Amino acid sequence: MNLRRQCQELLAIPDPVEKARAVTALDRNAPIDTEEQIEAIDGLPGRGERPPLVPHTSIKTGSLATPRGHAALVHSIVHIEKNAIDLALDICWRFAGMPEAFYRDWLQVAFEEAYHFTLLRDHLLTLGFDYGDFPAHDGLWSMAERTKGDILARVALVPRTLEARGLDASPAVKTKLVSIGDHRAGEILDIILRDEIGHVAIGNHWYGWLCAQRGIDPVRTYAELTLKYEAPKLKGPFNLVARRAAGFNDAELAALAQG
Repeated sequence: MNLRRQCQELLAIPDPVEKARAVTALDRNAPIDTEEQIEAIDGLPGRGERPPLVPHTSIKTGSLATPRGHAALVHSIVHIEKNAIDLALDICWRFAGMPEAFYRDWLQVAFEEAYHFTLLRDHLLTLGFDYGDFPAHDGLWSMAERTKGDILARVALVPRTLEARGLDASPAVKTKLVSIGDHRAGEILDIILRDEIGHVAIGNHWYGWLCAQRGIDPVRTYAELTLKYEAPKLKGPFNLVARRAAGFNDAELAALAQG
């Protein structure tokens, strides 16, 4: 079977633990038909009944000084990684006509996101909770829905915008968790930051490739896409070291600083 079709099948799996295991077991070297137009199916991404999805303004993690507040913060990161698996699988099946390397890149991302999800979910279990025990929001996937008809917007606004926010947030979140003695979470966040720099770099690479193919200016086009698709306005502080490592150039970072 075309590997892109397999990505769609995995995306439909409702149980996140089973989905992560299936992604890990996927033969990422199998043949890829880059041109096949794959028909959309209902129920994507596959989801269980938990966690309940609520507006992001309703998410309250509580005090880190309590076991529940501690676990709620870890749970919020687990949820991000679960969504990241879905996003990588979705971009593989949905958009035909890209070079084979594009799909291989995002399959590697899916594999690493499954690893992150598993690390964090296993850690959450040691805290006495499991994924689904706290409410979560759907911000990442809602942007995927808005950009499902435009590959340029997808790579501009998911890996380069929403996921890049994780590069900015990671140091502060790590500091919070380590401050309450959760050094294992700190170690996991170091792994995630290392890998996420690579994921954002993949987004930057393919965004630049698409802009070059279309003969358009990357900085101006990015500003236009953020308005068209109502992307959230990014606020500092920014992790400039990580963003530079992920391939953001000086012009892009200057535009980011100007808001």
